[in-house]
Amino acid sequence: MSKKNVKFLSVICVMVLLFACFVGCKNKNGKNDNSGELAALGYQYADTSKPVVAEKGTASYTVITQKNPMAEDYNDMKVFKDLYDSTNVNVKWNCLSSGSYQTQKPLIMSDKANWPDAIYHSYFSDAEMLRYANRKTFLALDEYLDYMPYLKAFLESRPDVRSLINMPDGHFYAFPRIEEMGLMPYSNLLFMNKVWLGQLIDDGAVTFLTRADLVDGLDLTLDQMETILKLFKERDMNGNGKADEIPLSFVYQNWQGNQCDLYGAFGCPDNVDHRTVLNGQVICTAVTDEFFKATNFYAKWIEKGYIDKASFEYNEDTFLASGKATKQKLGAFYWWEAETVVSDPQNYITLNPLIGPNGTRLLGQSNSPEISKNLCVIFSTCKNPEILITYFDRFYEPYTSSQIAYGPIGVIYEEELDENGKLVQKPIPEGMTTDEVRIKVAPMGVDILDKNVWDNYLNMEPRAVLRLERLEKHIKPFSMPNIARLSNPVFTLEEINLLGTYDTNVYEYVVTMQTRWLLNGGVTPSEFNDFKEKLNKLNMPAVLECYQHGYDRSIGKTVK
Repeated sequence: MSKKNVKFLSVICVMVLLFACFVGCKNKNGKNDNSGELAALGYQYADTSKPVVAEKGTASYTVITQKNPMAEDYNDMKVFKDLYDSTNVNVKWNCLSSGSYQTQKPLIMSDKANWPDAIYHSYFSDAEMLRYANRKTFLALDEYLDYMPYLKAFLESRPDVRSLINMPDGHFYAFPRIEEMGLMPYSNLLFMNKVWLGQLIDDGAVTFLTRADLVDGLDLTLDQMETILKLFKERDMNGNGKADEIPLSFVYQNWQGNQCDLYGAFGCPDNVDHRTVLNGQVICTAVTDEFFKATNFYAKWIEKGYIDKASFEYNEDTFLASGKATKQKLGAFYWWEAETVVSDPQNYITLNPLIGPNGTRLLGQSNSPEISKNLCVIFSTCKNPEILITYFDRFYEPYTSSQIAYGPIGVIYEEELDENGKLVQKPIPEGMTTDEVRIKVAPMGVDILDKNVWDNYLNMEPRAVLRLERLEKHIKPFSMPNIARLSNPVFTLEEINLLGTYDTNVYEYVVTMQTRWLLNGGVTPSEFNDFKEKLNKLNMPAVLECYQHGYDRSIGKTVK
């Protein structure tokens, strides 16, 4: 045989061997067969009481995260140090501010040679997730569910959550967060200064109430509320000789403490998205007759100074600062809790929703989700990803989830469990708020705090218990029947592209016009008709159809 033929056969043999090696190094799912490496590291996932790998220092990963500037460096957080001790998995956290993360994210994603192993607090949009899924940038985590005993068991018990986190291709690519407390659907509680109201009763200025009425659950009609707000404005209620009283305040279009429950007095189930599900159908609340009537009514209150115009300029920080004045200025306000807003919460009572002209008070619900689905992603270039995946699955262990969400045992929680085996919060250090303590030592993010956890592992914060009690008494009974939340719609790429073209324009137009009407005396019938026609031209029917499909998928309904 000639040398040329021998060389040719040698090349063929090498190619055959390489192909055989390639085939042999793939498992049935098409993933690299790294079972030998995992075995050498002592990797295991089944026994959740044992480490994920046998020894420290043998498995190390780099994870980028965004964090609150008040929070400790994640590398120094006790929660993560304890996880290292229990798993033997070393995670090196690269912490970025939210602003830096948003700026650097495109650079991170384009630099494949230097991809991290994961991004925590990733918060990719559905459009981004679909785009990167198509490029095989992230691992399809559902293909690794066997390595995640906590998440696997939870999803098997909650197919509704699986429907929410799945992308249209049937896979999910990110670890979710589940924090089900029953708070998010209800954005507002209405509080009133009972000291001021008591003064008006004593003076004879308010004759339709007695001092005995000044308890939580007070019912007021719009006419009665208007009388009270007028008196709050005209009289020196705080006795400082200045006309600085704020009759009624909120933070316009904020996720909580917003204007939306005012619309319930007219039977409009509004929320800050102006989009909800009623009798299974996605609707825009802003095109209803009830929205028209409510807007015109409250425009008069604003015109007369009963609603503070600053409510349309506040953000959360400036609003909360306005409530902490030495001489109280707030007569009534919307928020989740009076304790956060004012320094004298004992002087405020919780009102039931205001009663409208026809005896109506039917509230809408917020679309703010209790389940976040794009929270933490694993890159396809991650070596031995099973280890990191199992590490993150340990976050879903109930006591660990509690610490991820609120902070570590010994700092936030007492070392000893209570008689029911539940974590007990330590007293908050003097001079600090609950949020200040929590933000510093709790990474938040990937966790499961569902009914099982609340019932068996974790005592709720006292303020959360108080909120739930108030909601149960003063909000839930007035929620509109047959209403559902549009919290986690599941869209196709085509729908995402359509929404990207039209949805923002529709939303911004609605908010712009509502703001204009409220601050400028209202809207005429012809102007309102023009408004609805303009929304149709902005393609709102197609936007609502997309949301309808997304909602139907999120509840497991087949979309044709």
